[in-house]
Amino acid sequence: MSTAHRSRKPSRRPWCDLKEDDYRSCQGREQVMLADREGAERRVCPGHAASLWLTNPSLRFSAKTPPEAIAAVMRQAFGGGR
Repeated sequence: MSTAHRSRKPSRRPWCDLKEDDYRSCQGREQVMLADREGAERRVCPGHAASLWLTNPSLRFSAKTPPEAIAAVMRQAFGGGR
């Protein structure tokens, strides 16, 4: 029987389709699903979602995106994000 301590905390790195090599530009832990006009979805962090959503008016939040994730995107887009 092993006495090694294993952390039960989830990884602190965000999961994002636009992640950088070392995640420096990702902001926020929530997973946001953005969909384009054709229905193609992209999973991104709130920081990238805010940037994409503000620059591409054809993107919309997928129904798979929880309300707290949308709120995180709005904080990033309009100030108040960390």
